Amino acid sequence: MVLFFKSRTRTIISAEDNLDHQKELKNDSNNAAEECKTLTVWRKSLLFSCEGFTVFGSDGSLVYRVDNYTGRGRRPDQLILMDGSGMPVLTMFRRKKLGLIDSWLIYEGEVDDHSNKKKKKAKKPIFCVKKSLNILQANLNALAYVYRGMSDKRHYCYVVEGSYTHRSCKVLDESRRVVAEIKRKEAIIGGVSFGLEVFNLIVQPEFDSGFAMALILLLDQMFT
Repeated sequence: MVLFFKSRTRTIISAEDNLDHQKELKNDSNNAAEECKTLTVWRKSLLFSCEGFTVFGSDGSLVYRVDNYTGRGRRPDQLILMDGSGMPVLTMFRRKKLGLIDSWLIYEGEVDDHSNKKKKKAKKPIFCVKKSLNILQANLNALAYVYRGMSDKRHYCYVVEGSYTHRSCKVLDESRRVVAEIKRKEAIIGGVSFGLEVFNLIVQPEFDSGFAMALILLLDQMFT
C-alpha cells in the first residue's frame, strides 16, 4: 500500500511538472512572437494630392507616413519618412552621379539640402544604399547593398535579397542573419490576397523599424 501511494504521488508530481513545462514553452513562444514587430504597409498616401506610403502598427495605429508632392510617374530626388504625427524620422537623397547604379544617402531627421557645402555644420549621412547590378555581383539574389556613412567602397553592412516586385524580400546583416522581411499580406479569413499595394514588414527587435521602412521606400524607387 505504501509503494502504491508513493508511485501515485510521483505520477501526479510528474504530470504537474510536465504541465508547468508546457506552459513555460508556450510562454517562451508567445514572448518570441511578441518581440518581432509586424507592420502593415499600404502603398498609398493619406493625402489626396500625393503619392506615398502609410504604415500601421499591429494595433491599427499610424506609425509612419510618406507624402510625395511630385507628379504621377515622376521620380523624386528626395524622400522624407515621417512618424504618425508628421515629424521627420529619416531623409533620403538620390545621389547625383553618372552611371547606371541607382544609389541613395540616408540622413537622420530632416535635411533641407545635403549638397549645400557652404553649411558649416552639414549633417553627415548615416547610410548609403546602392542598387545591385546582378551582372557585376556574385550574389544574383541581391537587390541592394547598404553601407555605413557616405562611402560605398567598404564592405556592406546589410544586403537586401529576394524580389520586391513580388513583395518577398529579406534584409540580412553581415553574418547572414535575417533582421527584417517583406511579405505578402493574406486575409485571415478565406485566404484572399490584398495584392501588391498592401503587404507586411516584419522587423526583428534589434533592428530599427524606421530604417527598415526607409529601405522599402528605396526599393520602391529602384524596382517600380
